Amino acid sequence: MNLVVDVGNTFIKFAVFKKNDLLFDEYFKASFYLEKVKSIFETFPTITHAVISSVGKLDKKAFEVLSLFCQVHAASQNSKVPFKNSYATPQTLGIDRIALATGAFYYNQGGNTLVIDAGTCITYDIMNDSNEYLGGAISPGIAMRYKAMHGQTAKLPLLEKEVPIDFIGNATNSCMHSGVVHGVEHEINGVIAQYILRFEDLTVILTGGDAHFLSKRLKNTIFADSKFLLKGLNYLLEYNKH
Repeated sequence: MNLVVDVGNTFIKFAVFKKNDLLFDEYFKASFYLEKVKSIFETFPTITHAVISSVGKLDKKAFEVLSLFCQVHAASQNSKVPFKNSYATPQTLGIDRIALATGAFYYNQGGNTLVIDAGTCITYDIMNDSNEYLGGAISPGIAMRYKAMHGQTAKLPLLEKEVPIDFIGNATNSCMHSGVVHGVEHEINGVIAQYILRFEDLTVILTGGDAHFLSKRLKNTIFADSKFLLKGLNYLLEYNKH
């Protein structure tokens, strides 16, 4: 069995895989890390390998604790990948995007695949039918757009995301909801349309924390999978065992 540890800016996610099957996943605040490590190995004592992906802060001690229980691979830009990486600056490519590209490779090997991760930022990553990772784009996520409007102005409030009642807002709050949510919808639909023009038989995968919120609001045919990053990290771990 494999343990995937995804360290974010606020939460840590654990996922347990038996080969490619996801058996268990949870997320928690970083302060609970040590007790969660103990608990996961009590529940799944046959875990033999783990992968850590960190965009947040995970200190050396936390890594060493996990190493007491199993063999650990720290995902990095130096991890082996099963595809050709044509990113111009591979050492600056985020671990999350490497994992998403790995997931795309295994999900649709030999096909054109666009992965959209709607999280803190919205990332777009394209794997072509030659199994070559080309790159993509990065833009502000939904929460970041609300925070930017509040933080960069004197009077706009800080709002939580909400489905707009109408395209035309008739008050400050409804105008902000319309601007953010419809803006993101049109951005994603427009980006997908541009990729469809360039890549035949394009498969589009939507993942990330806002995937469920957005999936039914997008025009194009997509596959929504909120666990796609965890699956990609598991594939990356399997590939780096050899």
